[in-house]
Amino acid sequence: MTPSSPLRDSPFLADWLSPVCRDSVDSIAQIRQLSPLSLAYLGDAVYELFMRTAYLCPPKRMNDYHRQVVRKVRAESQAECLQALYPYLTDAEKNIVRQGRNASPRRTKRVSPELYQQATSLETLIGYLYLYDLPRLQELLDKIPLDSE
Repeated sequence: MTPSSPLRDSPFLADWLSPVCRDSVDSIAQIRQLSPLSLAYLGDAVYELFMRTAYLCPPKRMNDYHRQVVRKVRAESQAECLQALYPYLTDAEKNIVRQGRNASPRRTKRVSPELYQQATSLETLIGYLYLYDLPRLQELLDKIPLDSE
């Protein structure tokens, strides 16, 4: 069973994660010009915020929070997460994932380039959905398995 979290239980994801300047026509045009790596940069932050929120309850020592979140935001875990979500993705979302994979740097220090590309792909998708479709982002984030400790 997946642990409960304030974010998972909230019907108000948009209140937790509301994009800035979404309604301005100029902003929408600028958002559409963002590169996959820019979307991944944003997606990395959104994903980490989701994980931090998901593990916030029940209260724990700060070190325990940190260990749980770091374990989930590592490239290896993000690659596993993408593989788990892939069957649920639409063709358009798979295209975003492909763009993120192709934009990912080929050289990494700690993990294989393939794992890093998958992690970047997930972050790109999350960044994209954060800007364009918060309900869909919530739907996919709810499918991410959280381990309880």
